[in-house]
Amino acid sequence: MAVPKRKTSKSKRNMRRGHDALKVFNWVEDANTGEPVRRHHIDLKTGMYKGQQVIEGRE
Repeated sequence: MAVPKRKTSKSKRNMRRGHDALKVFNWVEDANTGEPVRRHHIDLKTGMYKGQQVIEGRE
């Protein structure tokens, strides 16, 4: 059975857990509607992306 040779220090343990934090999404204000939208995503209400009509919007 595998047994650790040394105790894992608090520093090493916490460094390993550095990726467990929740990620924060970058929200910006839409230029046309003023609503918060995520960057580099299509606005599903209007169907616009970078000022161009990409898909038909929901109504």
